[in-house]
Amino acid sequence: MTPEMRAPLLQLRNVSKRFGGLVANDDISLEVFPGEIVGVIGPNGAGKSTLFDVVTGYCPPSAGEILFRGRPIGNLPSDRINRLGIARTFQKLRPFPDMTALENVMVAALPRCASMGEAEKTAREALAFVGLEGRLDVRASGLSTGQRKRLELARAMATRATLLLLDEVTGGVDQRSIPGLLDLVRSLRASGATLMVIEHNMRVIMALADRIVALHLGRIIAAGSPVEVARSPLLLEAYFGKSHVGH
Repeated sequence: MTPEMRAPLLQLRNVSKRFGGLVANDDISLEVFPGEIVGVIGPNGAGKSTLFDVVTGYCPPSAGEILFRGRPIGNLPSDRINRLGIARTFQKLRPFPDMTALENVMVAALPRCASMGEAEKTAREALAFVGLEGRLDVRASGLSTGQRKRLELARAMATRATLLLLDEVTGGVDQRSIPGLLDLVRSLRASGATLMVIEHNMRVIMALADRIVALHLGRIIAAGSPVEVARSPLLLEAYFGKSHVGH
């Protein structure tokens, strides 16, 4: 393994995010290494999406330090962070509904491309990768939920990011669509991407992630392999209450 592979791609050091008296993220420290899929789990209100907001510059941390490839990024705007190589998807899908799938992805590609032609080529390649090559001219409003999830992935890919933060990639889709989406996430890793994945479906994240970080009330309560985290009494208590721990 090269020194670059051993060095963390992303580091959070004692990161907190406060909204007035509400502490959404509380003293979070973690590392993500190149080529990993790191799962982020926790009950509703645990601070998972806020963590992604902080890493990607949608809201700056209240305390702590965020490093990407060893460079501090905690006070950079989201567009600068994206240009450095971090992109995300959203739990609530946010395509441009009256634009076609191709146009949606071209918008994401343009900041990294020298021409409209290059942006179109990049968008077509990303849409083919996610299996939407036959839906290029369909408006985003006409796509199914599963197809819009794939469109979100294509838009993130089109920015040429090396670290992808995926928020509920299987959320809201029918059970038949989940295996294909999981295969797509694995294909993203095989193509060279590093991923952090928020997921509520425990079975899905256990099958997908190399490591898992569990949050509750803004703090990390468990971290490690899927097997280690699944056995954590604190995680079981956070999801099911004290009465279920030990049963």
